Amino acid sequence: MENTVDPNSGNAMRHVVYDHFGDTDVLRIESSIIPEPGAEDVLLKVAGAGLNPIDWKTRKGLGFAARQIEDHLPWTPGYDVSGEVIAVGADVTTLAPGDRVMGMVGFPAGGGGYAQYAVARADELAIVPEELDLMTAGALPLAALTAWQALFEVAELEAGQKVLIHAGAGGVGHFAVQFALERGAHVIATASASNRDFLAAFGVHEVIDYHTTDVVDECYGLDVVLDLVGGEAGKRSLHTLSEHGVLVTIPTVTADDIITAAESLGLRAHGMTVRPDVFHLDEIAELIEDGDVRVHIDKAFPLDQVADAHRLLEGGHVRGKLVLDCGAR
Repeated sequence: MENTVDPNSGNAMRHVVYDHFGDTDVLRIESSIIPEPGAEDVLLKVAGAGLNPIDWKTRKGLGFAARQIEDHLPWTPGYDVSGEVIAVGADVTTLAPGDRVMGMVGFPAGGGGYAQYAVARADELAIVPEELDLMTAGALPLAALTAWQALFEVAELEAGQKVLIHAGAGGVGHFAVQFALERGAHVIATASASNRDFLAAFGVHEVIDYHTTDVVDECYGLDVVLDLVGGEAGKRSLHTLSEHGVLVTIPTVTADDIITAAESLGLRAHGMTVRPDVFHLDEIAELIEDGDVRVHIDKAFPLDQVADAHRLLEGGHVRGKLVLDCGAR
């Protein structure tokens, strides 16, 4: 698709697109007319767009989201956005221009977050707490919702229970350890040695270096395992569960194998796919307001460095989150 809009015109915006699946070189910046919100939508001036593993997997044509969009390319990725409401649709009564908002938007086929302006449904957006920088808020929704729903809806984690969280220093992981601690659980996390102090600062009770230690040698009788790694790590972790424990695995590629392995051992394991939920986002925002949860940004990239951001994301060793600084200048 050719760029047909003058980027210097007053009604133009820059956004990321790709028109076929592949490596990071398929990502490009294009200029388009700023979209108009529909009746139930709002138009955002985007401050931050969070990057998540589903972004690079979809870009490569992997996973369920790629199947949703493969016949609708070119496509602008990005499910996490934060920004200022610029305009509202005729039927929107809950938000107004000037509101600072964040949300998981357009999931899975819509996307659109990697842009200077984005349209989102009003019911996908929550108010950003004053304590949270607006660009940083863009890194929160998908990862935080994944952690929240896995722990409290699927695993039904309760105070006093013991939980093992794999990849505790990552995007979903660093939210999960904070949520579990706030709920009153005993939290064990796997991480590299370089992330021990990072997790200890949150109050994590035990940090296991996955390079040197097998969790089966350290953990037993656990109530919950949150598996953010998948594969053999997930299967091995089944042996740390109590008779009534449950494992929740997030990577979809290996979920069926782990669930089958659990059934053969007479144990419970579940996969899950995150969903937008503004009420959960509001609860998470309250924890941020109270100082009980914080968002850690490993690095922020300008929009035109999206390929560099994807390469770092795909490497799999990000501490906390990556975010695109989409702020129109």
